[in-house]
Amino acid sequence: MASSTLASSLWQPARDSLAAKAALVAIGVLALALSSKIQVPFWPVPMTLQTAVVLLIGASYGARLAGTTLLSFLAAGAVGLPVFATGAGLAYMAGPTGGYLLGFLLAAVVMGVITDKGFGRTPVQVIALMLLGEILIFAPGILWLTGFIGLEKSIAGGLLPFIPAEALKAALATALLAAGWTAARRD
Repeated sequence: MASSTLASSLWQPARDSLAAKAALVAIGVLALALSSKIQVPFWPVPMTLQTAVVLLIGASYGARLAGTTLLSFLAAGAVGLPVFATGAGLAYMAGPTGGYLLGFLLAAVVMGVITDKGFGRTPVQVIALMLLGEILIFAPGILWLTGFIGLEKSIAGGLLPFIPAEALKAALATALLAAGWTAARRD
């Protein structure tokens, strides 16, 4: 029987083992934390590799595991662990990046729901999934940021400069997912 997620297709214990699922959550949180430290300083939020990791988690873990991973990541940041790009704690989460953090969770879960239904295994489907994930990250990010700097500045500073980098990150995530599904089909 084929697995519904890339993660469980590549790693069989992830289908049924709670320990394997916990390991995937830990790996996802670590990947998110590390990707937050690979950044280009920018205002009002830095450019990081986190969105690529969020997209990969959402498209390869499925809804429950992706949601658990992102909630664990956000909880780690809320209690002060240095998992975010430039700060930690609830006050940081309520700042200008708060909407993007919410968007991370939203994107991962919605992408997971879609991949749980078998969508996202062909290149065209993956590209559509990546575009949806990007929209789900940036829409709440821009809306939240608007409360701090207004809509025009939010779009000008919190969206437009990120588009080229996000296109590259989505392309990277697409290539990694395609390679993962190719490897899974070989098994």
